[in-house]
Amino acid sequence: MATKNEPLVTHIYTADPSAHVFEGKLYIYPSHDIDHDGPTNDNGDQYAMEDYHVFSMDDPESPCVDHGEVLHVRDVAWASEQMWAPDAAYRQGTYYLFFPARDKEGIFRIGVATSALPAGPFKAEENYIKDSFSIDPAVFVDEDERAYMYFGGLWGGQLEKWQDGVFQQEAVEKSPEEPAYGPWVGELNEDMLSFKSAPQEIFITDKEGNPLLAGDEDRRYFEGPWMHKYQGKYYLSYSTGTTHKIVYAVSDKPCGPFVYQGTILNPVLGWTTHHSIVEFNEKWYLFYHDASLSGGVDHKRSMKFTELQYEEDGRIRTVVL
Repeated sequence: MATKNEPLVTHIYTADPSAHVFEGKLYIYPSHDIDHDGPTNDNGDQYAMEDYHVFSMDDPESPCVDHGEVLHVRDVAWASEQMWAPDAAYRQGTYYLFFPARDKEGIFRIGVATSALPAGPFKAEENYIKDSFSIDPAVFVDEDERAYMYFGGLWGGQLEKWQDGVFQQEAVEKSPEEPAYGPWVGELNEDMLSFKSAPQEIFITDKEGNPLLAGDEDRRYFEGPWMHKYQGKYYLSYSTGTTHKIVYAVSDKPCGPFVYQGTILNPVLGWTTHHSIVEFNEKWYLFYHDASLSGGVDHKRSMKFTELQYEEDGRIRTVVL
C-alpha cells in the first residue's frame, strides 16, 4: 500500500529504486545491497553490490515480484566491481538497463545492457558508453522521443575528479564559496548506446538566478539525479548527500538551467538517499530507500514508495512519512 511506508521486499536488501511503467505494470530497477567484510568510508567501499534484480507490481496495491538476478558484474567485460544505482528505458522493442561500475582501473563508468523483456535477463555491451563517467545514470525519454542521460555523484562517485573533463585522482574539491557541482547530461543516439555529443554540466540556480554554492549543503547537488515532466515543465530532483534530503529544481528545457524549488523528502534512516518519481494511472509516486529493515545499517537498505502530491501551481508537496 502506498501509505504504509514498509519495505517492498524483505528477502534481500534493495536500494536506489528506479521505477518505470512498462507494459502496463510498475517495474523497479534497484541496486542490491549485500553483506561484506570491507571498510566503511567516504569512498563508498561499503556499497559492494555485485548484481541487479528486477521487480514488478501489477499496481500499487499488488505484491512486489522479484524476477531474479538479471545481470552480474562477472558478465560485464569492462567492469571490476561496485554495480551501483541503475536505471532503465525502452525504445523500439528493446529494454535498456543503464548502470555504473568501476572499470579495470577503478574509475566509475556507465554501461548499458539490453533485453527484449522489461524483467530481463539483460546482456551487457562489450564496452562502457564512450565519454561516460561517475555514477547514478537516469535516462529520460521526452515526448518527442529524444532521450537524455543524467548522471554524476560526488565523493565515491568521483564527480569532483572530472572538473577538466579528464579523470584526476588527486583533484581538489571546490571551496564552499564556489558554485556547486551540477549533474551532467548527454543526449543519447537512436541506438541508446552512445552520446550524440559530449555530455555537459547542468547549472542550478536560486530563484534570483544566483548559482547554488558548494557550501549550501541543504540545496546543492550531490548525487542521484532523476528527471520527470509535469504540466510541460522539467523537474530535476536529486540528493543533497550530506544533509540527506531529496530536493528539486525546475526548467522549461530538459538540459536546463534549472531553478531550485524545495524539498521533496526529508532525511530518512541511513546515510544515503536515492529516489525516482513515476506516474501510474494518473497518480504520482515517489520511490526511495531507507535502512529501517537492517536496523540502521546503511549499506543494507530497503526500497519503499509513497504517493506524491502537487500543488495547483506545480510545486511538489514535501512528503511527510
